[in-house]
This record gives sequence, structure tokens and C-alpha cells, in this order.
Amino acid sequence: MATTAHELVLEAKSQIKEVTCEEAAALLEQGALALDVREPEEYAAGHVPGALNIPRGLLEFKIAGEPRLQDRARPVLVYCKTSGRAALSAVQLQRMGFRNVVSLAGGFDLWAAESLPVVKPQPIDFE
Repeated sequence: MATTAHELVLEAKSQIKEVTCEEAAALLEQGALALDVREPEEYAAGHVPGALNIPRGLLEFKIAGEPRLQDRARPVLVYCKTSGRAALSAVQLQRMGFRNVVSLAGGFDLWAAESLPVVKPQPIDFE
């Protein structure tokens, strides 16, 4: 029988640590790297301040070339829209040797709903 995406996410969540928005904010204050695994359009619409954007589909391929991901002991907070892609990403990061990876429970949607800091880049004005 085939495994559904929902089942894959539930399995991933059983293998990782999820943190609340409050815990995530504290980790970021302590120097954790925020890793946004949403698509570039989602990131451009608003993201956690200082977040690195590597879409879920490219994560394993982009890690080696990203200077901020060379220290595999550095705490990494992974997030997406609601937490599914982040959970899958956190599992892969752990498999790739990252030792301090957590996923944001509720994702960016909950982060924004709790009125935590969000960066919304200004559109380019060609006038």
C-alpha cells in the first residue's frame, strides 16, 4: 500500500523535535539559523527576520554551497507554511549530520498570527 504525504509528515514529526513560536524566538535570539524551506514567492511575501531561504525541493543539493550551513553543530530552526515541509526537511538535515535541528510547530502561519517579527521586502519601484 502506498504511503500518503500526510503519513510521511507524521512519520517525520515522530523523528524530530518541534518547538513553539516562543521557543523558536528564544533560539533565534541565541544565534540559531532560521531556515525557510518554502518556495521563493512565499518567502518574498514575508519571512522570519534573517531567515535563509532554500526551498524543500533543493535543500539537499544547496547545503554544501551555503556558508551558513557549514557548521553542522549550529542550531537550525526549520520552518515552512504550516510545518509539513519543515518536518520532512528536519529529518533530512539530521540524516546529513546536523545535530541541533528543530522544526517550528504551526509554521510561518502561526508565527505571523502570533504577531512575531516578519520581514516583508518592499517591491522594486521602477519609477
